[in-house]
Amino acid sequence: MTIPSTDSPEVVTAAGRVRGVQRDGSAAFLGIPFAEAPVGDLRFAAPVAHSPWEGVLDATAYGATPQRAALSEITLIPEPSIAGESTLNVNVFTPTVPTAGSTDALLPVLVYIHGGGFVAGSPASPWYDGAAFNRDGVVTVSVSYRLGFDGFGWIEDAPHNRAILDWILALEWVRDNIAAFGGDPARVTIAGQSAGGGAVLSLLAVPAAASLFNRAICISGATSDLPLADAETFGRQLAALAGVAPTRAGLSTLDEKTILGLQDRVASPIAEADPEGDPLAPLVQLAAGGLTWGPVVDGDVLPESVADALARGVAADKELVLGATDDEFNMALAPQAEVLSAVPAAAILGKFGLPDATVEAYVASHPERGTADLIGQYITDRMFRVTAVTLATARARQGAPTWLYRFSWPSPTIGGACHCLDMPFFFDCLDAERVENIAGANPPQALADDVHGAAVAFITGGNPGWTAFDEATGSTRVFDVPSHTDNDGYADVEVLLTEPVTA
Repeated sequence: MTIPSTDSPEVVTAAGRVRGVQRDGSAAFLGIPFAEAPVGDLRFAAPVAHSPWEGVLDATAYGATPQRAALSEITLIPEPSIAGESTLNVNVFTPTVPTAGSTDALLPVLVYIHGGGFVAGSPASPWYDGAAFNRDGVVTVSVSYRLGFDGFGWIEDAPHNRAILDWILALEWVRDNIAAFGGDPARVTIAGQSAGGGAVLSLLAVPAAASLFNRAICISGATSDLPLADAETFGRQLAALAGVAPTRAGLSTLDEKTILGLQDRVASPIAEADPEGDPLAPLVQLAAGGLTWGPVVDGDVLPESVADALARGVAADKELVLGATDDEFNMALAPQAEVLSAVPAAAILGKFGLPDATVEAYVASHPERGTADLIGQYITDRMFRVTAVTLATARARQGAPTWLYRFSWPSPTIGGACHCLDMPFFFDCLDAERVENIAGANPPQALADDVHGAAVAFITGGNPGWTAFDEATGSTRVFDVPSHTDNDGYADVEVLLTEPVTA
């Protein structure tokens, strides 16, 4: 995809000159490689900074994406798949192109990491265009990184957490180059949604990333924190299914399509074993065990779980905004609503390993919800909302500046404040492609002003505009029409806070 231009601005980076496109009020430089293509000997290796090039690199079209399948047709956010080998690239959107050699604009910088369950997603979405942030004086960067097994899978003789290493190298690229695009390398905010929000949380606990950003925004983030032993089990399973050694040499004999198919089989063992079995079983597995492919607690790149790190004060010097939508995954069981209506919600919740008393209290606290909606709400609460309030509480106990929010405005097309609904409001792109599918024909601009405005205020000044979270008040911003601030905004998940899910 190429963005139409009226001019061709050029910027000199550490690796060479790039040519972008001038738009109305901003400039875009797309598909700039921050690392060598992860192919051949580099396929399962740590990323290597891109070598210098001669002449001018054309940066007028989005670069190749690690996402290979056309998932944009079935996901809520349009995220195109783009063929090519050089998948480790960044897109830079800036309100100003400094004159040659000048690096004194020093505007705040937003670095955005896309979601997709760590196995999908694309930085080339029209929703992630930085035009609105540029309008408000923020340089914006979106990052492409290795997904699924290539990014996170355990391999006997390969570095762990290769995708995290991609994030780190991208942030180092920002540190070393963003001033040439008008940005301030000393004022970098990282942000992400869904798996991208999980990436943000992981980066808070990654020592090698500590000096590379100042602030963080976690949107509907779910942590992975996969134990190293589990990662090894999954990696060996994938290699065994392929009949190869679990080494770089063995796995390099498999093409991309084969790896993608195998990673799906390993991630869905219940469906693999019994495709006609209990349709709720994969959801139980997800809530109990989390994602198969994602950040691994390897004792090195990610030394400990995010929760443990934040509880002992890691990243307490960084401001953090985090939260979730009210009904993230409630839609997941909507097709089974009629069938499940005859099944008591308590009977299904029991499959998640919850104590009887917790099940009873949770059902009683949601009297208006049918069984399918209630189970969807439980998935939402367990994976997203409990994570948000738990981590906010842990940071508050360390005196770390943290702001908690809820996105509560319901989708007029899908129903509820569903997963991804907040993204066009965050990027203030209500007229972008396919926004109408999720937000209706007339999404409220006032809500975009609130959500996007809070992000700009935080990125530029370190305060989104409401009272920081503390345990005494539970101060929470509720984004709705109208938006307001509430105390104990997550009180409805308190029954789950002390009862971990069991596998």
